[in-house]
Amino acid sequence: MSRLKELEARRRRLLRRCDQQRDELAARLAQLTPAVVLRGAADAAGIGQIRHPLAWAAALAGMLFFGRTREVVTFVLWVRSAVSLAARAARLARLVGQLRAPHAPHGPREEH
Repeated sequence: MSRLKELEARRRRLLRRCDQQRDELAARLAQLTPAVVLRGAADAAGIGQIRHPLAWAAALAGMLFFGRTREVVTFVLWVRSAVSLAARAARLARLVGQLRAPHAPHGPREEH
């Protein structure tokens, strides 16, 4: 019986410690804003590291894991809209460029 009581006491201590760490993580995550994250990443590793797709995937997965699903979905939808708009703008710019380009003759004309 003594061993069982020791294990239960240890379990309670570990659960308290987990709760404390969870509260600390929640407090730290609440302090993070996109500006702080970008500034910290730019200062620590340079701007090139921020652009890595795996870094963004890890950040989104972390936010999903810590219960910020709404923010992640909002961000993903915003990015999708921005990419769609950029693709349309590129298509429009290509079309305008083609329209402004001087037209070359299609081939030699034969006159009879």
